[in-house]
Amino acid sequence: PAAYQLIAAVDGQSARALCFLILTAVRSGEVRGMVWDEVDLDAALWVIPKERMKAKKEHRVPLSRQAVALLRAQPRESLVEHVFPSNRKGALSDMAFTALMRRHKLAAVPHGFRSTFRDWAGETTHHPRDAVELCLAHTIDTKTEAAYRRGDMLEKRAAIMQERADYAAPTAHKKSAE
Repeated sequence: PAAYQLIAAVDGQSARALCFLILTAVRSGEVRGMVWDEVDLDAALWVIPKERMKAKKEHRVPLSRQAVALLRAQPRESLVEHVFPSNRKGALSDMAFTALMRRHKLAAVPHGFRSTFRDWAGETTHHPRDAVELCLAHTIDTKTEAAYRRGDMLEKRAAIMQERADYAAPTAHKKSAE
């Protein structure tokens, strides 16, 4: 929560995108490359195409109230495809988050927010391990188990992501609703 609050107080697209990364537990490249066509705000869902995923498999990301509010606050210009555009056109650079964190003296790396999500879920919640791993878009270890799992536990993951957002950014949704 302290890191989220610090980052949320910073102006700019890098800070907005890093807040979104914290709320969704996705990889930085997935956030930086995010385009409006992937998002359904009414359904609170972001669908990342397989071409942009590490495992080359489409990933549906349930969006918390805080994540939807953050996206609704983003400017949408007809000529801008990326949700978090760079000042130089196109996507934010791969160093945007690291530079932001260094500038504000956060002794961490962007990928660490995925690790803290995993630790938080494993140590403070009772959510099923498989659902937590699917939140991180991790693949299943064995081919046999993978052959039998066809669903993506979207409803269970939505509950996990909302609980995470309520922990990491408890006041973010309240501010945007006022």
